[in-house]
Amino acid sequence: MAGETSESNSSIVSLDHLPLALLATIMIKLDVASVCSVASTCTAFKACASHILSFIPSFHILEIAPSMELLRPLLLPNPWLKSVKVNCGRLDDSAIQILLQPSLEELCMLNCADFSGKLLSEIGARCKDLRSLCLGSVAEKRGRAIHISDLEELLSGCTQLQALILMFDVSSIYLRHNFAQVWALASEKLTSLEIGYISSLMVTELLCTNFVSHQPSNRIQPSILPNIHKLCLSVDYITDAMVGAISKGLLSLTHLDLRDTPLIEPRVSFDLTNSGLQQINQYGKLKHLSLVRSQEYVVTYFRRVNDLGLLLLADKCENMESIFLSGFCRVTDTGFKTILHSCSKLYKLRVSHGTQLTDLVFHDISATSLSLTHVSLRLCTLLTNHAVTSLASNKDLKVLDLRDCRNLGDESLRAISTLPKVKTLLLDGSDISDVGLSYLRQVVISSLISLSLRGCKKLTDKCISALFDGSSKLELQELDLSNLPNLSDNAVLLLAKSRIPLLELRMRQCPLIGDTSVMALASMQVDEERWHGNGLRLLDLFNCGGITPLSFRWLKKPYFPRLRWLGVTGSVNRDVVDALARSRPFLHVSCRGEELGVEQGDTADDVYMHDYDEMDELERWLAEDDYVDEDMVADEDMVNAEAVE
Repeated sequence: MAGETSESNSSIVSLDHLPLALLATIMIKLDVASVCSVASTCTAFKACASHILSFIPSFHILEIAPSMELLRPLLLPNPWLKSVKVNCGRLDDSAIQILLQPSLEELCMLNCADFSGKLLSEIGARCKDLRSLCLGSVAEKRGRAIHISDLEELLSGCTQLQALILMFDVSSIYLRHNFAQVWALASEKLTSLEIGYISSLMVTELLCTNFVSHQPSNRIQPSILPNIHKLCLSVDYITDAMVGAISKGLLSLTHLDLRDTPLIEPRVSFDLTNSGLQQINQYGKLKHLSLVRSQEYVVTYFRRVNDLGLLLLADKCENMESIFLSGFCRVTDTGFKTILHSCSKLYKLRVSHGTQLTDLVFHDISATSLSLTHVSLRLCTLLTNHAVTSLASNKDLKVLDLRDCRNLGDESLRAISTLPKVKTLLLDGSDISDVGLSYLRQVVISSLISLSLRGCKKLTDKCISALFDGSSKLELQELDLSNLPNLSDNAVLLLAKSRIPLLELRMRQCPLIGDTSVMALASMQVDEERWHGNGLRLLDLFNCGGITPLSFRWLKKPYFPRLRWLGVTGSVNRDVVDALARSRPFLHVSCRGEELGVEQGDTADDVYMHDYDEMDELERWLAEDDYVDEDMVADEDMVNAEAVE
């Protein structure tokens, strides 16, 4: 027997003896977050990780904002590096040399508020082969500035650029005498342009140089952005002049996305009218059109557009596949119905603030050739259950957004329950009940990825069992239960018991949600192998009435190991909140009530995730009212903060 044991032990090969090339071949297929997690398991993997970081093709860290101390040993000089995506919230110009490597073809840098305009010029000088560039919030901190020369060097240096996203105020670097000349330096290969903010006057003047009216044939001379297919702009006002310049100056445009945010009610010369709509899509190439008037600063609409404008637009909509219209308060069923019946290829329809849109628009939709997959009718307050019943004839629907359609009730859910492919369902503010939600349990709940029930006042704790009792293998990742006055800790206990692998859970403005909910979620066992396996990346508890400093003990490590966004009420105890933020530097803690969200892109789930084998502390707490966790008390920051209170 002893001989067999000795022989068995001798046949075990240590990881240290595996060929480095074999380990590298496997690890090179992982993202940076996974490589870091693997590196923490043993010496052999750590050595291999250090090696492959010098030749990985992509480096993506967006969910956390790394410091220079963390970034420097991870992002090494690498001639094979093609793609970098980084949340730069804790970086500044000193990181430029590390981030900007000559081999890059894709670069995405978000939250660059502490960078100066030097970032733009250095990208142009160092990254000559860039195909895609995304920059967010550059130089937004006080004392930082972007000069026109920085933009000039960026555009002249990146000659291979195909997609450019500048998510900041470009008008701050506007110099009237040479702005158009600078954009003339942009790569002729540029096909997609997105700008975070630019004035409509700048856009008009920029693109008016593309056509020469004094020529007899009035031929267009595309010299600036000649090959743009996709244009997304946020401006002060959407005007007829700007729309006309875009339509005449960009011949290859297939995707037009315009959003304005007026500070005051627009005058006629600074507004969109029927005449402006008639100019859109003159060459019939548009496949996507989005015209949105935001009400962020003042309640205003496209008051100078009516049904005639949409009739004129519909004449050239034959190839349109996606339409988003927001703020067209004078357009009635006639205008919207004309669009639906003119766009035979339409699969995505979004209408917001359609104050005169009624059920009649969708009455005979089943008789059309439309196969809608995405429908959003937010704040179309005249819609009733009949509209949803008609829409349910589109069995391929994947996204259904009915937020703030307050007349929708359980009959709408009965119709939705027949849709087998729905992945996103948003029902905020509707008149649905727990019984209505039970209709979704048979078919819809198994396909849902995102469900929002915010502000559905009739819902109670029973809505959780109505949705999830008897369900298995759910794909649900995002759940919004905010502003439900009758939702209590009992509902969260049921949710934790269901073991749904949620990534985002919002329960803001729920007065009956308290510490028990936090404990239940912290101890939630998603799988059999991990006691503290809660996968939540986002948890919003802002203004929940029962949250006390006790909850913050359960928001510490090892609980919620993947949490990146947390919404709480700072008035609970600001010292406790600050102490939590210090103990978890990669957790974004919000106390002001703003909506939480994570940036688009790759994730970094497991960078700081470890296994913990303690017993389920929720059960121990329930069994012993006076139970105090010694590990919790040992955290000096939290204890001191609580002592202040």
